[in-house]
Amino acid sequence: MTSNFKILHKAPIVSLNGQPVLLFNQQHISLLDALEQKRVKVFSECRNGYCGACKTKINSGSVVYHTQPLIELEDDECLPCCCTPTSDLDLALSSAGAELAPKRATTTPTQGHRQVSSPSELKPNSPT
Repeated sequence: MTSNFKILHKAPIVSLNGQPVLLFNQQHISLLDALEQKRVKVFSECRNGYCGACKTKINSGSVVYHTQPLIELEDDECLPCCCTPTSDLDLALSSAGAELAPKRATTTPTQGHRQVSSPSELKPNSPT
């Protein structure tokens, strides 16, 4: 008996020191391309023939290489130019200047109500 169901896999979330930046959904050739599109500052000389310049520390998660790296890497390092994430990935990179993923709303707006963005806004107004 054959099944008509496809197995769907969750697209990995890529974070920078715990700050979510992008959902890696296979629209990019490499992790480096995805990071550059989000304006994450990653020093790279890959396109100029120098391999290893984009070496990045991995805080958590895993990657797979589509091209074998030309340099030796530690277990907690990756070359974003030739890999893609296989799980949620947290990199030791600064998020300064990057286009960050929007934060999720704490409530959903309904007609006649405004969206609450912080717990302090839930306090009742003092009498006037």
